[in-house]
Amino acid sequence: MASTSALDLLIDGMSCASCVSHVEEALSGVPGVAKAEVNLATNRARVALAAAIPTEALIQAVEAAGYEARLVTASEDPAASGGRELLPAVLASLAALPLVGGMAGDLLGRDWMLPGWWQFALAVPVQFWLGARFYRAGWKALRHGRGTMDLLVALGTSAAFGLSVWLLLTAHPGHMPHLYFEASVVVIALVLVGKALEARAKGQTAAALRALLALRPEAARILRDGAEVEIPIEAVQVGMQVLLRPGDRIPVDGIIQEGAGAFDESLLTGESLPVDKAVGDGVTAGAINLSGRLTVTAQAVGAETTLARIVRLVEGAQASKAPVQKLVDKVSAIFVPVVVVLAALTLIGWLLTGSGIEQALIAAVSVLVIACPCALGLATPTAIMVGTGAAARAGILIRDAETLERAHAVTLVAFDKTGTLTEGKPRLLQIVAASGGEEAEVLQLAGSLQLGSEHPLAHATVSEVLAKGSAPTPPSDFRAIAGQGVQGRVGGRHLLLGNRRFLQSAGVTDSGLILTADRLESEGHTVSFLGDADSLVVLGLLAYADTPKPSALRAVESLRALGIASVMVTGDRMGAARAVAGKLGIDTVRAEVLPDEKAAVIADLKSGGAVVAMVGDGINDAPALASADVGLAMGTGTDVAIEAAGITLMRGDPALVAGAVDIARRTYGKIRQGLFWAFAYNILGIPLAALGYLSPMLAGAAMALSSVSVIANALLLRRWRLP
Repeated sequence: MASTSALDLLIDGMSCASCVSHVEEALSGVPGVAKAEVNLATNRARVALAAAIPTEALIQAVEAAGYEARLVTASEDPAASGGRELLPAVLASLAALPLVGGMAGDLLGRDWMLPGWWQFALAVPVQFWLGARFYRAGWKALRHGRGTMDLLVALGTSAAFGLSVWLLLTAHPGHMPHLYFEASVVVIALVLVGKALEARAKGQTAAALRALLALRPEAARILRDGAEVEIPIEAVQVGMQVLLRPGDRIPVDGIIQEGAGAFDESLLTGESLPVDKAVGDGVTAGAINLSGRLTVTAQAVGAETTLARIVRLVEGAQASKAPVQKLVDKVSAIFVPVVVVLAALTLIGWLLTGSGIEQALIAAVSVLVIACPCALGLATPTAIMVGTGAAARAGILIRDAETLERAHAVTLVAFDKTGTLTEGKPRLLQIVAASGGEEAEVLQLAGSLQLGSEHPLAHATVSEVLAKGSAPTPPSDFRAIAGQGVQGRVGGRHLLLGNRRFLQSAGVTDSGLILTADRLESEGHTVSFLGDADSLVVLGLLAYADTPKPSALRAVESLRALGIASVMVTGDRMGAARAVAGKLGIDTVRAEVLPDEKAAVIADLKSGGAVVAMVGDGINDAPALASADVGLAMGTGTDVAIEAAGITLMRGDPALVAGAVDIARRTYGKIRQGLFWAFAYNILGIPLAALGYLSPMLAGAAMALSSVSVIANALLLRRWRLP
């Protein structure tokens, strides 16, 4: 597959779901564009490019469709638009008050209605100055054969305004006709108030992203020629010595060279308690140094830091489009033309029943106004923005909306064992020598053979050798066989160390240790056999134990409470795997699975009808993570695993798995609720308006309320916390 790059454009002039589909269609039509996704909640377009395309070509395509675009060079604050929308809303509302007061007087039997020409004077600036945006956008839409919310508002309010002017001009001298200036003014005022509320709510949906962006300090103190120097954050380079004082926010990812301290990583990992770190430990940009003076060697700066990667993931998730939104886009593309036809039929229908032009026109205006599809366009992106933001605060990074939509349907979670459910730091607990051998020799040979290995079992063995005061001998001809073991030469002897299958495949017999190995495995130990490849005999065995993580049991119980089954997929022997699974309450175990077989196990689980999530942390888990319906990688694991997964858990805490599924379910629930109410407003409102039961003002209020209520409902997700 050809590689693609992506860029973000800020789109001005969009008002509804129809606008979204128009901009996407315009961008997708540019040669070289692989995919275009437009988000109404952020007013952004993410464009995937299959070839190099000048940004100007994309901007011109958007402008040709009747909108404005510019390149996003840095994350802009969505809340900023709230101030721009507020003033027009206030001015229109002030102009509407005297007109609404006259209507209120009628209801109370008082004559508070302003003279006709005074109403006209109030309505003109609202209609043609504050409401000019609807004419401009509506005209652009009409020129391009599109239907948008702006076109509906322009048509509806113009009809009410025009009817009022006609009635005023044709009225008999001394007679005050019933005018509808208040309808056009109030509708525009309500739409503008709704826009202001939407802008404010959109700013709140991006609160999590703004909090992440605020974590990066503007400057850093470095050590240069023995002196402290403060430089801009952009000038920091890999390898520089960065100085941290208590209270400082860390500007880079790095390794502590001097000092120790406690760090607040809550906004990065969701962990509320401070984390103690000392020399040799890694620190992450954005965390706060709570105590101690430290020197850190920079290992990642700028766009390569963990914080920058988190921001990119959250931005990508919030800009992406859920599959359910594609249906909404199809509906929106034909929605406005259908509404215009319905309004025309309403007008004709009332005229055919013998009603006057006045009543017929007001009913048609009400249909146009109530049917604005703003809520349809906002239901999905606002829920996704708030949901992914809430997840990020808890240390759960969701790559895109498609992953979130799949995660809500998960019915089975497959866990890797080592490093995922267990601490991943096994200890060597027992050494058993074959008949005639010595435990000390078995340990010395095993430690020497594993000296070149990065496997957790190797670290445990070498550490034990060093603790005994011995010095391992570096092996020669060393080779590691994934999922099986290692081999090499130590002191001229060709040795093998690994699981039973590995030694048997080399023709090495177990020399009577099989019963001991079975017993140790049944107790939950992982057993490795040491064999001599020349004499084909087992020299001894080593038994390791890896402690389950404190939250592993809670993780399985939380998933069970959500109705989700768990299965362990591991390369360990069945006895050791079952012992750990028994402690954690996991019923199903797939043991002795080689790394290249894990993906096949996931495929087998999926073939049974389950929607499978895979949780892992190592390179060997990457194929399984990619083949699962949803892959979840521990943030403490390898970059390969994280890249293959759709969700990253920033802490090595399996309890976050249930949290990821829970927030996905709640977010998807908000999407469905938002779409339901958006459709319900129109399904109920359009017939009522067509039958004359809704005035244009009530229709405008209902339309504005639909958008605001959909966003307000999505914002409830901000209160979500880990279960």
